[in-house]
Amino acid sequence: MREYAEIGIGREARRTFDLDQVSIVPQRRTRSSKDVDTTWNIDAYTFDTPFVSHPTDALATPEFVIEMGKQGGLGVINAEGLWGRHEDLEGALARIYSQPGDNSTIQELHAAPLDDALLASRIAQVRESGVTVAVRVSPQNAREMAPKAIAAGAELLFIQGTLLSAEHVATGGEPLNLKEFIGSLEVPVIAGGVADYTTALHLMRTGAAGVIVGAGVTTNAETVGIDTAMATAIADAAAARRDYLDETEGRYVHIIADAEFDNSGTIAKAFACGADSVALGPLLAQAREAGGRGWYWPATAGHPRFPRGYAQFAGVDTDLDVDFLTAGDAAPVAAPSLETVLHGPSSEPFGRTNLVGALRRALAKCGYTDLKSFQKVELAVRY
Repeated sequence: MREYAEIGIGREARRTFDLDQVSIVPQRRTRSSKDVDTTWNIDAYTFDTPFVSHPTDALATPEFVIEMGKQGGLGVINAEGLWGRHEDLEGALARIYSQPGDNSTIQELHAAPLDDALLASRIAQVRESGVTVAVRVSPQNAREMAPKAIAAGAELLFIQGTLLSAEHVATGGEPLNLKEFIGSLEVPVIAGGVADYTTALHLMRTGAAGVIVGAGVTTNAETVGIDTAMATAIADAAAARRDYLDETEGRYVHIIADAEFDNSGTIAKAFACGADSVALGPLLAQAREAGGRGWYWPATAGHPRFPRGYAQFAGVDTDLDVDFLTAGDAAPVAAPSLETVLHGPSSEPFGRTNLVGALRRALAKCGYTDLKSFQKVELAVRY
């Protein structure tokens, strides 16, 4: 039963919970982590690892996206980022991570004109590697950018903003009706983000194969006052998925949780609340293959008038002379490979690496061997 609190005369607010306020409660026979299956199947695509990368240039160089695919996950390209704007992608990224406190640099780089041919060639580079190609476009530019991304080789299309509804209305412009738009496309669409049951259900009815819950690492709370309580939001979206499954007599829509994940325990709790997959940002930024060399910023940091994100250090980079998990004059720890971040082995004890191994152990400790059944695990709230 939903709980409400009175915040003033005639004004109530729903009590909600974030992921750090809930805890997983094991109640079954423990299993071996070797018996756990972390496979994620969406539409015609199968991934050994249920992780996708948040669509930001801080992660997605062509090399990172290819390696993410080889490690069993899904790397997502931001079609409106730097890939199609700068021939020297490494040089553009270096300008950001060499002066990370200056957000105007990110805005300036994103203001460069988009070269469709350059973007297509880089997407083709990923396609030629044999990994699944996923490309993100913004809702406001979906009509223009989606056909270009698909023509270049996109196999999964992400229509993603910090918040998205089934229809976007603008005075003087043509509304974007996602149901009609998705129906006109030849590839599966994952859409979001959402923060509540109703919007999630509406997006499911558009024909989307997946719905993104949350907005990742942004400054939405500080800039627009929207601070999604992710445990509640994921659970609400899972309820919408269940109702939509009954409504359609069998159509299952996947939930991708895009939260501020900072350790593997939080990831496990997202799956326990009902997620089918999670989108990772800063945890992947620590990998040496990531474009930002340890620095992370969301795509919203490049907005020309109202950025809702900034570059923050999230990883390990000895060249930047930043110590991570060091004491006194100890030498800095070397940046781990993406393989180590995802699959280990790890000597780091705080859940920042071997994320897949951690997820396997969370399921095994609770007596589950697959992610779908793990969504039924007992949860407790910690006040």
